[in-house]
Amino acid sequence: MKNNVRYLARLAPLAATVMKDGAVEQIGAICHRFGENGGVQILLITTRASRRWTIPKGWPIKDLKPHRVAEREAWEEAGITGKAKKRPWGYYTYLKTLANGRKVAPVVAAHLLKVDGVHSKFPEQGERQLEWLSPTDAAARVQEPELKGLLTSVLKKIPAESYSR
Repeated sequence: MKNNVRYLARLAPLAATVMKDGAVEQIGAICHRFGENGGVQILLITTRASRRWTIPKGWPIKDLKPHRVAEREAWEEAGITGKAKKRPWGYYTYLKTLANGRKVAPVVAAHLLKVDGVHSKFPEQGERQLEWLSPTDAAARVQEPELKGLLTSVLKKIPAESYSR
C-alpha cells in the first residue's frame, strides 16, 4: 500500500495537464498462456528507457483497430503472436516522459491476448527483458496500482480449459 500511495502522489501533479490537454491514449496487451505447471502465465517486459516492468503497449495506429494494435505491440516488443480480445480487459494510467522531456499520463486500454506463438526474432529483440510469471508475481513486479489489479484479476477469468485446442 505504501508504494501505491507514492505512485499516486507522483501522478497528482499531472492532474492539471490531463484536465487541460486531455489524457493521451495508449493500447496494451496482457499476453497470457497456459504454463507447463498447469497455471496461467503473464508476460512482462522491461521498458527501453527506465527498465521498469510492464506489458507491451504503444500508441494508436491510424486505420488499425485497437485490439490489432495490441497484437502488433506484442509482436514488435516481445515476439508474441496471438489473438487479442476486441474489448479491453481494463484500463490503467502511468507516467511517461516523452522524447522532448514533457511528462504525460497515458490511459492504457489493456487487451487480453491469448498467446499462440513465442518467437526469438522480432523487431525490438535485445532491447528489452522478457519474463513469464504467474499473475500474482507479475502484479508484484509492476508499479502501477491499476495494472496490478488487472493482472491479478486474470486468475479469476481465464480457466485452464480455455487453452485446450
